[in-house]
Parts: sequence; C-alpha cells; structure tokens
Amino acid sequence: MLNLKNHIKLALGYFVLAAVLGVVLRSFYFIEIPLAYKFIVHTHSHIALLGWIYVGITTLLVKLYLKNQRVGERYRRIFWFTQSTLIGMLLSFPFQGYALFSIIFSTLFLFASYWFTWFFIKNVPVSLKKTYSFKCIKLALWYMVLSSLGPWTLGGIMNTLGAESIWYRLAIYFYLHFQYNGWMILALLGLLLYVIEENNIEIPVRNFRRFFYSINLGIVFTFFLSTLWTNPSLPFFVLGGLGALFQIIAFGILLMLRLKFKNRLSQLFSPFQRNLLLTLTILFGIKIALQLLTALPYFSNLAATITDFTIGYLHWTFLGVVTLGLFLFVEYYKMLHLNKWFFYLYLIGFIATEVLIFGKGIVAWQKLPLFEGYFEVLAVASIWVPMAVFIILMGNLKVRE
Repeated sequence: MLNLKNHIKLALGYFVLAAVLGVVLRSFYFIEIPLAYKFIVHTHSHIALLGWIYVGITTLLVKLYLKNQRVGERYRRIFWFTQSTLIGMLLSFPFQGYALFSIIFSTLFLFASYWFTWFFIKNVPVSLKKTYSFKCIKLALWYMVLSSLGPWTLGGIMNTLGAESIWYRLAIYFYLHFQYNGWMILALLGLLLYVIEENNIEIPVRNFRRFFYSINLGIVFTFFLSTLWTNPSLPFFVLGGLGALFQIIAFGILLMLRLKFKNRLSQLFSPFQRNLLLTLTILFGIKIALQLLTALPYFSNLAATITDFTIGYLHWTFLGVVTLGLFLFVEYYKMLHLNKWFFYLYLIGFIATEVLIFGKGIVAWQKLPLFEGYFEVLAVASIWVPMAVFIILMGNLKVRE
C-alpha cells in the first residue's frame, strides 16, 4: 500500500534543500564560496520546481484520482524512477552545471514525467473523467509535456546559434511559462475544483466553460509576454495583453464563484485554511495584475532590463502562489500538518525577501543608491524560509502514521 504522506514529506525535504541553496546563492555576494554560482542556480531551480512542486502536485493527483484503482506497485516504479533522476541532478548540477551527467538525469526526468502523464490519464476512473476538475488537470499535464519542448531545443540552439542567441533565452522562457502558468497553476485550480465537486457544490455549466476557455486562452497568449524583451512588432504586445485580460476574466469568474458559495466553502475549510486561501487569492490577483502591466512596452522593457523584477516575479509565483496552493491542499487532505505559526514564519520570510528584491529593482529603476549591507540583510531574511519549512518537516516526521 502506498504511503503518500511520506511522498509529501520527501517533497518538502526537497523544498528545504532548494531553500537552503537559495540562501547560499544570496551569500555569494559577501562570502567566498568555493562553488560555481551558475551551477548552484541550476541546482536550486531544478530541485525547487521538480523536487518540491512536481512531486507535491503529482502525489496529490494520485491520492485524489487513483485512490481506489489498485495501482500502487505500478505507480511506485514511476515514483522511484523519478526520485533517481532528482538525486542524479542533485549530485551532478552543483559540480558541473549543464554537462553530461546532469543532462542525462534531466532528460530521464522528462521521460519520467511523460510516463506519469500517460499512467495517470489512463488509470483515472471514467466517472472522474467527466468532472470539471479532471478537465483542468488533464490539460495541465499536457501543458507540462508541452513545456518540455523548451529543454529539448536547447541542445540544438547551443550547437547552432549559441547560448547568447535570443532563441536560447526564449526556449527557457517557453519552458518556465508553460510550467508555472500551464502545468502548476492550472493543476492547482483543478484541485480546487475537485474540492468543490467532492462536496457536491454544483458549478453552472456556463460559468465553468467561461472560466475554462478564459484561463486557457490566457495561458497560451501570455507566453507572448515572455517574448517582449526582444522588441517585437505590435501584434506580440496585443496578444500578450489579450492573454493577461483573459486571465483577469478567469480570475473574476473564480471570485464570483467564491462569493456565491461563500457559506458552503466556509464550512469546508478551517479558519486557518480560509486565511490561507484568502492570502493565496491576493497573491494570485497581484500576479496576473503584474502580467497585465508588462503588456505595456515601457514596463516590458523595464522587466527585461532590470533582472530583480523578473526574479521577484518568479519567486512571487513559485514561493507565493504555487507553494501556498500546495500547502493548502496537503493541509486540507491531511497529508501534512501545517503548523500555523511556522507557516506565518515562512510567510514573513517570503514577504521580506520579495520586498527586498523588488525594492532593489525599484532602486535600480530610479537610479537611487542601494543601502549598505543590502545583500547581508537579504541573506538573513532568506534564512527564515528554509528554517520554517525545516521545522514544519521535522514536526511531521515525528508524527507516526
């Protein structure tokens, strides 16, 4: 029998490692560290996205959709094959960056994700395949597969055009965009719909269709926002702006449904979970507002030239929207006990680092002096994130199943 709670704990362990590497990266500016900065960046990003988020979401999908399907042994093979690729990346990226072994393990991970996608879609019961939530989850998985076109093209781009080519950066942005906007966020929205449907809250067909088409048009068209740094022609700005507007429409539909079912939803979630959902809603709203802002040429140029804005936005998405979404569902389904005080400690660390990162971007934008000791303060603020997650993990490891 699968112990999926242990899988979530393992995912949380990856999160701790990724967060510690984040602190190491911010310490490079004032401490001499005998490692290559770029190699640690690769390790940090891969373990965060593929270790914490991918393992976390796929574990939730197995628990909710395949719990009665007797697929334990078959899924276990996929899971441990995936873990072997993650350990391989963890042991190769810090020492060689993108080279033979790290590329092999990264490629094997892509095959593992394809294997999971096929396995999951094949084994979901017919009754669940008719649900709104599964429609979102299925498409989220296909966005994950689509995002892998980015890594597949990198080798050819490097060999023909070089790493300095705009196509190299576009391939990375293509991967990131369809990972976080397509795979991760749509999967989390699908999980929210699962909670709603599981509790017999009926969403009108018209409302779901409007949400479904709006969110997916938004996902596809907002990719063009990731191309605006190349100074393309006007249609790229228009398509990117349309994508941002579609996402706002989808967000508006979600808010309307949340208000409509306010009393029912209040009964489903604990007071702490309701606060978590409210925080998540605010963070998601700010995220899509920032996307709309970058559809304007002045702000798209600003985001492209000041890397702190890009880094701040990515962390806002991954550490804020996606991670809080994961926290909400693993807490709701009792796969993890989320101590509220240490969660608030995490939230303080997240907000503090975001203020500092975006603040540095604003300072560069306005050509103001950066205060002395900025990097030391940023590193200290960053420590709160792995510390909080580590304590949450240790608290859950002590709990006997």
